[in-house]
Amino acid sequence: MLKILRISFAIIASFLAIYFLVTNKPLILNYSIFFVGITFLVTGISELKEKRKSLAYLSFGVSGFSIFVAIFTFLS
Repeated sequence: MLKILRISFAIIASFLAIYFLVTNKPLILNYSIFFVGITFLVTGISELKEKRKSLAYLSFGVSGFSIFVAIFTFLS
């Protein structure tokens, strides 16, 4: 289940990034960063379930930073 979620969020983020490159609309990049953060969040959960705590904490940190950046740019 987590693998399917991780792959689907990564595909959504990739398509949004490609769409941004084609159209050059800056709002689309914020959504792409948000979905990258969600992808890392799911990756962190799956790593935590597999008892790889160091990779899980790193993924949670990257996820938190990405989601923070996405929300901060949405609000500004």
